[in-house]
Amino acid sequence: MLEINSLSVAYGHRLALDNVSFSVREGEVVALIGPNGAGKSTLIRAASGALPARSGSVHVEGVNLRHLSVVERARRLAVVPQARNLPPAFTVYETVLLGRTPYLGWMGQASDLDRECAWRALERTQLTALAERRVGELSGGEQQRVLMARALAQETPILLLDEPTTHLDLQHQAEVLNLARSLASHHHKAVLMALHDLNLAGLYADRVVMLVNGRTQVVGAPHEVLTEQNLTAAYRVPVHVVTHPEYGSPLVLPDGREGRQP
Repeated sequence: MLEINSLSVAYGHRLALDNVSFSVREGEVVALIGPNGAGKSTLIRAASGALPARSGSVHVEGVNLRHLSVVERARRLAVVPQARNLPPAFTVYETVLLGRTPYLGWMGQASDLDRECAWRALERTQLTALAERRVGELSGGEQQRVLMARALAQETPILLLDEPTTHLDLQHQAEVLNLARSLASHHHKAVLMALHDLNLAGLYADRVVMLVNGRTQVVGAPHEVLTEQNLTAAYRVPVHVVTHPEYGSPLVLPDGREGRQP
């Protein structure tokens, strides 16, 4: 559904992504991991069409992204960005309704279906109680959930999430990631999300892509990627990886012995 083929992206003369290739299939959650500066956010932006490729391509449902208009892209890809550039005077409901922009007619008027989709997105993200609040009055975590709701209102087959758990407490981290998992498993969406938390990546993703210095280091199932050898080399810190006793997912623990008194 989403194909990244030999993708390279540059900022000026600096290569930010170098020959990156992987895919995200229908009904699958793929997590992007890697140290700071590895290229995770750059890849999300390039996959959405916000950044041009120096070489390589992004294909969405078999079509090269460069051949799609802005409106066509917005009907196929929804993005939850890391930065919060939200209109502070808009209400939460009005902001989420903006997700329906690709479907509005030439008069730009929202239909009953558009309003229904926006309200359903508010319900899925537990924001109905805040629907009439101004976005500028919200906390960082609440604004992050508004961005998630706006993306859901687009009702696209592909969802791109750039650090979706930023500023969220434990409860809302679980809600957002459970929702992403459900959208893939039950609504057949392809979900690509950049995550810092390796344990959340191991728990929620079907496959993991590790980026280091803009290059793909390893792609595979969580237990294949989240190994002590891979993580120690990528993050330059010793770690221990054990199997979670209940979920069976990899559990990554930093070496906590350093700095302790003998």
